[in-house]
Amino acid sequence: MAHVHLLRGMAAGLLAGAAASWVMNQFQQVRAINPPPGPAQGGGRAGGSEAKSHAQEGRQGEGQGMGSSTNLDENATVQTAERISQRVLHRNLTESEKQIAGPAVHYAYGSLVGALYGGMAELLPVTGAGLGLPFGFALWALGDEIAVPALGLAKGPTEYSAEVHADALAAHLMYGLTTDVLRRFLRHVV
Repeated sequence: MAHVHLLRGMAAGLLAGAAASWVMNQFQQVRAINPPPGPAQGGGRAGGSEAKSHAQEGRQGEGQGMGSSTNLDENATVQTAERISQRVLHRNLTESEKQIAGPAVHYAYGSLVGALYGGMAELLPVTGAGLGLPFGFALWALGDEIAVPALGLAKGPTEYSAEVHADALAAHLMYGLTTDVLRRFLRHVV
């Protein structure tokens, strides 16, 4: 019986994580269109924010962005899709393929970590404490601040302004909250 609950929790988390990835994208688009007021940072900020990681999908600025030596203007999801293509298909993605593959990586990642969260919430109910906000914070800290730079998909955390970090954190908190609320709803339905 515990096995069934685990699978249901993971299924609910998977669906919730996919939906939360969409909500996160919408949140970021609104932030890119309507950046908070404040002084320009170091030479100005085009488009409202610098691109930083999968959390900053679609946001570019100042020519500083994602940190691979091949293309500093591509975000982490596009770079990840490109690396997968190179290893699996043995070729680079075309620009039109990147427009599909980048979001596909974002949604796949969001769905996967949502499934893991849903499973953990079944095994350790304390995981769901804080309505997913600690989960969102952990994804931001471990993913954006540590893993993405360590994998060469972004510059180190000190290379970005506090506002860029705050935007990424806010997007991840939105993801965590949405994932948890939807996961709880789906678990009552399933």
